[in-house]
Amino acid sequence: MSAQNTYQVADWNGPSGERWVANQARLDAMLAVFGDAAIETAAPRAGERVLDVGCGAGASSLALAARVGAKGEVLGVDISEPLIERACALMPKEAPVVFQVADVGSAPLPESAFDILFSRFGVMFFDDPVPAFAHMRRALRPGGRLAFVCWRGAAENDWVRLPMSAIRDIIPPPAPPDPEAPGPFSFGDRDRVARILTAAGYSDITIAPFDDSIPFGQGATRDAAIDDAVEMAFEVGPLSRALAGRPGERSVMIDGAAWIVAAHNPLS
Repeated sequence: MSAQNTYQVADWNGPSGERWVANQARLDAMLAVFGDAAIETAAPRAGERVLDVGCGAGASSLALAARVGAKGEVLGVDISEPLIERACALMPKEAPVVFQVADVGSAPLPESAFDILFSRFGVMFFDDPVPAFAHMRRALRPGGRLAFVCWRGAAENDWVRLPMSAIRDIIPPPAPPDPEAPGPFSFGDRDRVARILTAAGYSDITIAPFDDSIPFGQGATRDAAIDDAVEMAFEVGPLSRALAGRPGERSVMIDGAAWIVAAHNPLS
């Protein structure tokens, strides 16, 4: 296992996983509109089988299960044991969903078993994405569909740009990350996403921008909503990491910018 992959496993089974579990309901509400758009692109039908990559606490898996119905099946996979535990706790008994803790980019998968490979912000963390996507493609039936949503660049996402700009006069800015290093914005370059999927053997690739507002704070009044958003900023995301152990000014996140990606497993 690479050092980067070791870090991702440790982080999502440690601080990041714990923060997401603690804020699960709010985070799922924030990301719902993006996940719904990706599900519409995937167009799951009754009776189909879906592999949900990086399923987190299971909100996307349950939304997919509602579309495939009792005769369908959803396998939700994530590297975070705390998130999978939360997903299992939230899952209705009758839902056609199975959750599994695994690195889906390398874990054993049944060949040609799924109609859809889906992800809501779960595919940007692979250390070596081409073999990971090729491995997952082999689990798709011939002609099966791939659909996922991923963030565009950090500069296009106000939920990152605004708070990080607010603290630039308080603490030194962090060094710019390698744009292709595993992380939330590693798929920000549309051409890179296309190259990865082409090299992994997918066809009919489409990559469309999708923008919407993220409900980052909630409250009975404007001030209460702002306070709630500030609290959330300190709990998750790059601002929480940048200000770890430091006092600082507070800011409210607003707009999100993503890609909706679709492709197929070739018939032959």
